[in-house]
Amino acid sequence: MTDDQVLRSRRVLLPDGERPAAIRVAAGRIVAVEPYATRGGEDLGGLALLPGLVDTHVHVNEPGRTEWEGFATATRAAAAGGVTTIVDMPLNSVPPTIDVPALETKRRAAAGQSYVDVGFWGGAVPANLDDLGPLHDAGVFGFKSFLVPSGVDEFGHVDPAGLERAARNLPAARFIVHAEDPAELGDAPPSDEYRDFLASRPPAAEDRAIAAVIEVARRTGARLHILHLSSSDALPLIAAAKHSGVPVTAETCPHYLTLAAEDVPDGATQYKCCPPIRERSNADALWAGLVGGVIDCVVSDHSPCPPALKRPETGDFSAAWGGIASLQLGLPVVWTEARRRGHRLDDVLRWMAQRPAELVGLRRKGKLAVGYDADLVAFAPDETFVVDPWRLHHRHAVTPYAGRELTGVVHRTWLRGVPVGDQPAGTLLAREDLDA
Repeated sequence: MTDDQVLRSRRVLLPDGERPAAIRVAAGRIVAVEPYATRGGEDLGGLALLPGLVDTHVHVNEPGRTEWEGFATATRAAAAGGVTTIVDMPLNSVPPTIDVPALETKRRAAAGQSYVDVGFWGGAVPANLDDLGPLHDAGVFGFKSFLVPSGVDEFGHVDPAGLERAARNLPAARFIVHAEDPAELGDAPPSDEYRDFLASRPPAAEDRAIAAVIEVARRTGARLHILHLSSSDALPLIAAAKHSGVPVTAETCPHYLTLAAEDVPDGATQYKCCPPIRERSNADALWAGLVGGVIDCVVSDHSPCPPALKRPETGDFSAAWGGIASLQLGLPVVWTEARRRGHRLDDVLRWMAQRPAELVGLRRKGKLAVGYDADLVAFAPDETFVVDPWRLHHRHAVTPYAGRELTGVVHRTWLRGVPVGDQPAGTLLAREDLDA
């Protein structure tokens, strides 16, 4: 699409619902939503026109661990899955994004090879809790902390007192938290049985940590966000906190909504993540929390690694790296299950585009509306496919969704009105860019 071009569909997913319409684009922005009968432009026929998804939880791992994933591969996968904006996590790269020089290193690594727009989280670790201001001023979207060991030595974890210290030092920032209580975690024995790993990370570990996070938000008034909620037992805690005005939000991930512990085969370490995939009844409760608004959004927590780190030769869950690769598949994974449960496509877009954008202050992303970036997706909501991991753009062909039949196919993706193609054209976002 060039300046002042039109894209039409009989199924345009607008903020007020789905209807036939035409989207007019100029200078990379949506300048008008017009009747479907508008002359000229391209007609998508039976394809639905969606806003690009916003994934605020992606581990790109570059620089330092680019053999795990990188900006070129991750952002190509994102575009192929209808995701037009990602926010990169501060760890698994070397150096981690815990100071301004590290952020500059990360931005240099991403420049010129990102196919979608990319923002960055900073990290709040024991060494920098009193010195987060410069990194915040440099444009990170907020700060991630772990309440348990992160899995990599260069990114230390804090306790609730440390989290509160950081929040009091920088009350204007958003803090996002991996909430598990180390006192509730057990040692997973060497085993190829998933139930042994699952037992080592019980729901109580999340529930106690989430209660502590809520108390930090209550005492400080800082905005705290609970990452990758797995335990549905914590939903009443979060609901009560929101009802009483505590500034706390929560996300969950496609794997917690669609996979079940009962179905994980022995030795299938591609299913390992932390916190873990729990039972089918737990997934049902998470869906209720999502539909009811207790859970704010759905993001990938895309966290790949080289296949050898998944220990395929032994299937030992205790030794395998914990992380799910799903960035390209999140939309069809969630849509397949949402449709089965009677939800609509605009529900999925609220959870995966609009709300994540609002969460981080992306005021021109996540909707098809005048003034918003023309980040667009042509999507066939009734078309099915079988997941072939070798056809994904992720760096490694490892995913728990291999062989699954999913509904919903992304046909094309546009970034600010330009089709995503062979040349990377993504913009590196900083928080101060958002009002421009």
